[in-house]
Parts: sequence; C-alpha cells; structure tokens
Amino acid sequence: MSIISWVTGWPGPSGFGSASTAEQVTEGIDATNLTTIITGGASGIGLETARVLALRKAHVIIAARNMEAANEAKQRILKEVKDGRVDVMKLDLASIKSVHEFADTFIARNLPLNILINNAGIMFCPYQLSEDGIEMQFATNHIGHFLLTNLLLDKMKDTARSSGIEGRIVNLSSIAHIHTYRHGIRFDKLNDKRSYSDKRAYGQSKLANVLHAKELTRRFQEEGVNITANAVHPGLIMTNLMRYSALLMKILKFFSFVLWKNVPQGAATTCYVALHPSLKGVSGKYFVDCNEMKPSTYARDESLASKLWDFSNKLITSASKA
Repeated sequence: MSIISWVTGWPGPSGFGSASTAEQVTEGIDATNLTTIITGGASGIGLETARVLALRKAHVIIAARNMEAANEAKQRILKEVKDGRVDVMKLDLASIKSVHEFADTFIARNLPLNILINNAGIMFCPYQLSEDGIEMQFATNHIGHFLLTNLLLDKMKDTARSSGIEGRIVNLSSIAHIHTYRHGIRFDKLNDKRSYSDKRAYGQSKLANVLHAKELTRRFQEEGVNITANAVHPGLIMTNLMRYSALLMKILKFFSFVLWKNVPQGAATTCYVALHPSLKGVSGKYFVDCNEMKPSTYARDESLASKLWDFSNKLITSASKA
C-alpha cells in the first residue's frame, strides 16, 4: 500500500483500503458456525469488532478487565443485533493468574474456539511493573496474549480438527513496531527503569505481537495444523488506548488529520483478517488497511521470533514461581 492509497482511501489489491469499514469488508459473510474471543472488546475498535462479528452471526465472547464496561458493551450490541450471541468474561492481561483463570473457565464451558483476536492493549504508559514484576506494556500487550494463546491452542486445534474450519489468530500490532529499542527486544534490560522510554517500550511490545504471529505460523506449518496467525495495524484512531498521551495525540491529529480513521474504519483490518474467505491459508503476514504489507526488518527475523518465544515462556515460568 502506498502513502497515496493510505491518504486517499483508494483500495489496494484486496479491494479494500483505509476508508473501508468493518461492515463493508465482512459484507455477505456468514459466521454462524464460528466462536470468537476478543480481548478488550468492551470499548474502541475491540467493541466495534465484537459488534460486527455478532452482526455476522458469530458467537462473540468479550474478554475484558472491566466487567461493568463489558456488560454495557454486550447490551449495546444486543440492542442492535437482536439475535446476537454475546457473552462476557473477566480477563486482566497484566496478570498471569487472571489469564490462567480465564482460560480454565472458558475451557470448562466446553465451547469451540475458531477465532482468537488479541486486541487489548495499553499505550505509552509511564514506567510501571505488572503484579508479576514485568514491564507493564510488555506484560499487557505481549505476555498476556502470548500466554492466553498458548493456553487456548489445544482448544483451537481440536475445534479446527473436528469442524474442518480453519482457525484464525489475529494479533493487533501497530506501525509503531518499527520504533523500538536497539536490537528489537531488550531481553536483558526489559525492566530497566533508568533507560525506559514509553514510546519505545510500546514499539517493542507491538514488535513482539508481529513476531508472535510469525513463530506461531512456523509451528503450525511444522505440525500441519489448520490454524493461521497474522498481525494487523488498525490505523491511527483516537480511542481510550491513548489516555496516557491524549494531548500529544490531539496535536498530532490536528496536523495529520487526513491519516486518521474513525472506529468503524479502524476495526476493518481486524475483521477482514479474521473472517474474509480470501485469506484462507494465509499466515505469518502483517496487514495494513486490509492489505498485506512488509513489516520491519526485526519483524521478519525468524531467529528473533524463536528467541522471543523461548524468552516469553521462561519469563512466565519465572514470574509464576515468584
């Protein structure tokens, strides 16, 4: 996708572009037989993703930390989608304990799982550690989703095998993945407060989202599993995600208004990658404006993806013991 397409909204090879909405890219798709989990589905583009998938008849499970907001989101969706199937479940991605509890509760419900949308996240927050002692942006944006995905993988594999329907994992990354620390991931200085940069820490976590999808793809292909994993950049959208930098974002938006999207446009790429039949078998890719785009050099590094996988597992094991 060129900068001209980005600004004008002209469609790319997929037939869609930056001006396309989530409803437009899923028009005519019947998701009746699909069950999906959407993290952070109580607000912003997560809520719009949940609404559109419910509109397309999928069984939607909103996983959220704030249950009051999640239940309000459910009612908003059901008010519009009268026969919608929407449930809410509590999930705090910054807590390893909460992620385990969520996965255990979901598996105990004996539901299928076709689509996992790792949407939730935090952005540009001041330095802080999670309850498990992990830098908060990395803990929430990557580690929580990494663990959640691993805990639900057997369920997804079983569902794909028994239903014959391809499973799909969608990681919400960001174009910010190009603005990270030197060497991409600071494996040895993850929690270093003195050299912490809220912007680079965010970019690091978003790079991790792309690398996670890449390594998942390698493992799925090695196993012959009927599941795909891709990463997406939703675009520039003013949502609660920007609460730590609202003034900066408003100033930026004033000078670059043509590049910004509304929420229905922001949810389009997620919904496209999650549902569109043209992407059957497509995995390990990075999408912008509903079209495949080459990510950064770090994001294409297979050895870095493998190293991140091992590091994440060790970090979770170490934090759980502590």
